[in-house]
Amino acid sequence: MSTRTIGYARCSTGEQDTRAQADALIAAGADRVYTDDGISGALTSRPALDECLASLERGDVLVVKSLSRLGRTMRHLIDTVYELGERGIVFRSLTEGIDTTSASGRLVLNVFSALASFERELTIERTRDALQAKRRRGEPLGRPFRLKPNQVAAAQEMRAAGHNVRHIAHVFACSSDTIRRRVLHVAQAAGG
Repeated sequence: MSTRTIGYARCSTGEQDTRAQADALIAAGADRVYTDDGISGALTSRPALDECLASLERGDVLVVKSLSRLGRTMRHLIDTVYELGERGIVFRSLTEGIDTTSASGRLVLNVFSALASFERELTIERTRDALQAKRRRGEPLGRPFRLKPNQVAAAQEMRAAGHNVRHIAHVFACSSDTIRRRVLHVAQAAGG
């Protein structure tokens, strides 16, 4: 079985196109280049990337112009590259000079992994500290209610007048679930 080098290129909506990336990938030996044009890196599902990853076989090489083209977050990037390694697929990034066949390439990925883990822990810590501070100040936690108290009262009147939940939700430009939670549960709690 011969080793294939497969490229992946992506450009966001505001960028021109993937031609420059594809040219660089072909110059780096890519036999085929999958492209996602006008797709944000933040999206979980990217059709060409999904197809590209599914097509890779043990011994293949996945090459990208830059790490930012592959992962939507540092954690996603690291997880994707580790999954490729477990499948016996080599990963290369041209801009960062990462090649998982080399010790230095694996070292850089391990450093990135440690940074991603550190970033995640900092985010959790900041969130926990912010919630504790809100509790100490007596502030409500979570998202503010979509409906204000006067709107809840008006919605309750509409419900009492026989309007269905869907109609009330349409009037107040919110979801039916919001009406059920804020109107029906409030009414049940008051009555029961």
